[in-house]
Amino acid sequence: MTREQKSNLRDTLFRHLDGIAVAPTAYSLYEKGVLNFLLLNESATLTDLADHFSANEGYLNVAFRLMASQGWLEMKIDQTEDSIVYSVNDKSAKIFKLIPLYRDAVGLLKFTEKFHRRKFEQEPFLLWEVIAKKYLSHYDLNSWNNKKSLAYQVLKHIEGILVGPTVVALGMGGMFHKYFMDTSFRPDEFHADGDAFERLLNFFVELGWFTRKNGTFSFSEEGLFYARRASAYGVTVSYIPMFRHLDEMIFGKADLLRNVAVGEREKHVDREMNVWGSGGAHSAYFKKMDEVIREVFNRPLDEQPAGILDMGCGNGAFLIHAFEVIEGQTLRGEHLEDHPLFLVGADFNEAALKVTRANLINADIWAKVIWGDIGNPDQLADKLQEDYNIALRDLLNVRTFLDHNRIWTEPKHKQNLTTSESTGAFAHRGRRISNTLVEQNLKEHFQKWQPYVDHHGLLLIELHSLSPNLVARNIGKTAVTAYDGTHGFSDQYIVELDVFLSALEDIGLHRDERFSHKFPNSELATVSINLFKGN
Repeated sequence: MTREQKSNLRDTLFRHLDGIAVAPTAYSLYEKGVLNFLLLNESATLTDLADHFSANEGYLNVAFRLMASQGWLEMKIDQTEDSIVYSVNDKSAKIFKLIPLYRDAVGLLKFTEKFHRRKFEQEPFLLWEVIAKKYLSHYDLNSWNNKKSLAYQVLKHIEGILVGPTVVALGMGGMFHKYFMDTSFRPDEFHADGDAFERLLNFFVELGWFTRKNGTFSFSEEGLFYARRASAYGVTVSYIPMFRHLDEMIFGKADLLRNVAVGEREKHVDREMNVWGSGGAHSAYFKKMDEVIREVFNRPLDEQPAGILDMGCGNGAFLIHAFEVIEGQTLRGEHLEDHPLFLVGADFNEAALKVTRANLINADIWAKVIWGDIGNPDQLADKLQEDYNIALRDLLNVRTFLDHNRIWTEPKHKQNLTTSESTGAFAHRGRRISNTLVEQNLKEHFQKWQPYVDHHGLLLIELHSLSPNLVARNIGKTAVTAYDGTHGFSDQYIVELDVFLSALEDIGLHRDERFSHKFPNSELATVSINLFKGN
């Protein structure tokens, strides 16, 4: 494919992800009359809107910020006064008339809650098929195919809800195995209900993902593009259990999904799917981290760390990758017998620990896999010392997309704080948290880790937000709207890259410029890789 063709396909993928977050959010605001109220009043403070509709201000703010990121509203933050104002613009009235079109797709999200998370079942498929046919009836209209139109924006959001969960189910079920991708196949080769599965594939034929000939199907170049990126849908789709309940979260019981007993499965996210999706997406960044690993483990042996701690190990993919790089490409790899490498995978989630253990065993790699809380490094350090005689500060600390998912704690120091430059929308159990407090919490969080990373460093991959104005000017060029939705409604704290770097610099954690990268390498950067060390 040409670069332009790939860019167009990425545009569609990003719009799909936008839709999974935006459609249920916008439809919830529409049903409650919030959008009509704002249209009539033209402008209102977030606090007044929350009071008028008895809404949870934190999640209402997340919802409105998503709308602003799509270019449908204007957001103005006064950090000094801790005030947020939302106003209509020239698109608001037009888009608000189109939002009822989300009804069927949002209804499908809610309906599927009754069924198995993985199995291909007849009843939800039949509803999906009805909505898919209705969608295709709009697809041929010229007014819906103008990429710059609001109608096209909505259409691709609906397509995202039809495509995203389906692609993830197929990907996790083995549909994108080399056997199916390299040759033609019959529907009954993949699923026992060949007739229903054939009808599903016909929808993707209409989208251009497959070609059909004599009852067999083959991937098109476009289909292969998406199949190879199926995991890119995984993280956003994994939060559909949460998006199903936005009505209650925004306008009712904010902690509806978060009251989970010890050992009980999380309600707001499909964690196994999340790990699957994030594992596939994160592998693209490992090559840049290899530069750091090779530099560290090619130093004189007595200057090297004892090993690596991967806090938030997910599925263990990074530990496996890191071991292979060290073993095959470094001085340390030549001396593992006399200088053994201590690999530690830690995670707060038991499902992730289970997956990590299994993957490490399959890879024949020795490692410790333990429970750990990113917000309590002292506890982790004590456990490593007492149980394994490993000092946390003797390890290279590594984290991939984790620090934004720390459990909220009130900052200990609230006096004379520097006013935050972040445009983010942050909440904890529905309560809005000011951006200044979030930034202070970020500093105090990393100060806890400072004693353990001063020596060998902290290697981070982190996720970042972007300002709504910037996102609105670049629809189809970034997936950040989906990130802001999944993370904002689930009490996670992603801040802009410059805000993040400034906060760490303020507390004395300095990045090594040699190993500093951002993706994409532009003002739209939502992912960064950095090696931080103390003074």
